[in-house]
Order: sequence, then C-alpha cells, then structure tokens
Amino acid sequence: MSERQLKFVEALKEAQDICMAADPTVYIMGLGAPDAAAIFGSTKGLAEKYPDRVIDMPVSEAGLTGVALGTALSGMRPIMTHIRLEFAMLAMDQIVNQAAKWHYMFGGQAIAPMVIRCVVGRGWGQGPQHSQSLQAWFAHVPGLKVIMPATPYDAKGLLISAIEDNGPVVCLEHRWLYSIHGNVPEGHYKLPMGAATRLREGSDVTIAATSYMTLEATKAADRLAAEGISAEILDVHTLNPFDASPILESVKKTGRLIAADTGCRNVGFAGEIVARVVEDGLRDLKEAPVRITLPDLPTPTSRALSNYYYPQPDDIVVAARRLMGRPDGERMEINPGDFLDVPDSSFTGPF
Repeated sequence: MSERQLKFVEALKEAQDICMAADPTVYIMGLGAPDAAAIFGSTKGLAEKYPDRVIDMPVSEAGLTGVALGTALSGMRPIMTHIRLEFAMLAMDQIVNQAAKWHYMFGGQAIAPMVIRCVVGRGWGQGPQHSQSLQAWFAHVPGLKVIMPATPYDAKGLLISAIEDNGPVVCLEHRWLYSIHGNVPEGHYKLPMGAATRLREGSDVTIAATSYMTLEATKAADRLAAEGISAEILDVHTLNPFDASPILESVKKTGRLIAADTGCRNVGFAGEIVARVVEDGLRDLKEAPVRITLPDLPTPTSRALSNYYYPQPDDIVVAARRLMGRPDGERMEINPGDFLDVPDSSFTGPF
C-alpha cells in the first residue's frame, strides 16, 4: 500500500476527480462548488478540469435538490454539496420523502444514485444554526445510506463507494477534519459501507466513536495508556447501514463500552450504539455503557459557553476511569483566555 500522505479534503477531491474521469454521468452541483473557496477546497480545480460538470447553483436548496434527484432518475450521478448541513434541512422532503423512497416505491425498477455532501460540526463560533451534527436524523430514514468518514483514507474510499452506489448517500463531513493528514493510496479503491473499523487495539475498554470524536478518542487513549488502561477504538464511519459486529466483538473482549458521538445525547446515534450492544451483548458487559455527546442544548456561539459545551478527551478519560473503578482524577483546566471552538492556530475562519 502506498505511503502517500494527503489531507482529508484532498482525499475527498481526489475521490470526485477519479469518479468524474471514469464516468461522464458524474457531476458536482451546489452553492459555491466552482468558486474560489471550492467547498473548503474539496472541489478545487475540478471546475477547470470538467468545465461543464461543476455547476454553481442559486440559493434554493429545495430546487437544486429536485434537480439533483431528477437527473439521478434520468441516468446521471450528481454529487450535491452543501457548505452547511442546515442548508440541506430546507430540502428534507426531496431527500427523505422522494430520493430515499423512489427505489422501493417502484419495486426496484428505478434508482436514484446521488450523493449529498454536508459539512457538520463546530468551528469559530458558528452557533446554533450552522454547527449542528444531525446525523441521527438521516440515519433514521430507510433508503438513505449515511457515511461519516473520520480519516483521509476512509474519506476517499467511502466517497467513491457512495458515488458509485445506486442509491442516495448522505456524506457528513466534520469541518475540523479537513486539514488532518493520513495515508491515502493512489488510484481507485472502495470501502464497503457498513461495519466499523478498528483503529486501535485494546483490552480494557471499547470506545466506539463517530467522525471527529475518533480523534478525541485517540487522544484520550494515549492518556489512558499512560495510566495502564488499554482502550480499543472503533471508528463508526457508516451510520446506515450500521453493522455493530466489530463493536460487539470488542465488548466481548473488554466488557466496557463508551459511545462517543458528535451529536446530541437525546435520541442520538450514541444511544443506537449502546442499544445494539445491550440487545446483543448484554452478558459481555461488566459495567453500564457510557455515552459521550453534546448536551441537549442549541450550539452556543460565545467563547464562554462553547468552551464548556463540546466534549473533550478529558471526558472520555474520566468515563474510562470510572468504568475501571478508578477515581475521576485530575481534569483539564480551562483558562479564561482559551478558545476551544478552534482545533488549532491554522484554523482562521469558517470558510
């Protein structure tokens, strides 16, 4: 396997480029798709390479989703981009009531091969209307496949699978992941949508995480290892279809489960992970499972609130200590000057 390193956003761009080069029916559409910012850089250069197949659209989310679905039903493979998940909320009828059901309603004789890319997650005070992670909404809908890649390798392989799939796929991309680096092989490869991927072996506690929380889980696992606690990390990169087998396997070994999700707690996807393990692996559990999620409150904008709103690696560390019967220990101190709504100093704005 190639040891070539790419950014997450470069992996997304390469996946689209490969599919567009191989199949003239693949095209990109969306507000800002061909502009200078190029959806955080994920479509950069593609408008020049495929001038007739990277199409800017007016601010009419319901209309452009209808166009995407219509062309998909007519033999095209659109990749529709939204620079915020909230913009896709304006087209829920087309996504949930039309695209997701077309194949079923017509007895398998019609297909709607379309990808809906949405940016989710926190960043730079985006606030309650531009920072939501509503993956549980989409994962709840029969007929919709939902992916949330957390590594550059998965971003490319899963997006290629999504573009080549014969049904609608929602691809949710956390904005804090765009600049991370990782190994990405050259050329065409696909990852199956379904089972979680084991990112780290461990024997004491299982951490099943979605999207950016896999990175937080990795930081927590490093700290736990220094304390003699071995954490196994599973990246739940596909929410629908969701195959819990790797998580059940892991819990059979560790007996302890932490479900970490970027969404809210109430009726969130972390609860689905816990439910699957309790239903099918209750006898393997030594302690009650723990959920690490956002609180059930709208996303704040101010520094004073956001510093305490988002779960940190510290929260996972404390949860693991408790599952192991240890005291909570020291927690990370948040200073008044800290701004935890940015991942690092390179992140200078929402675009």
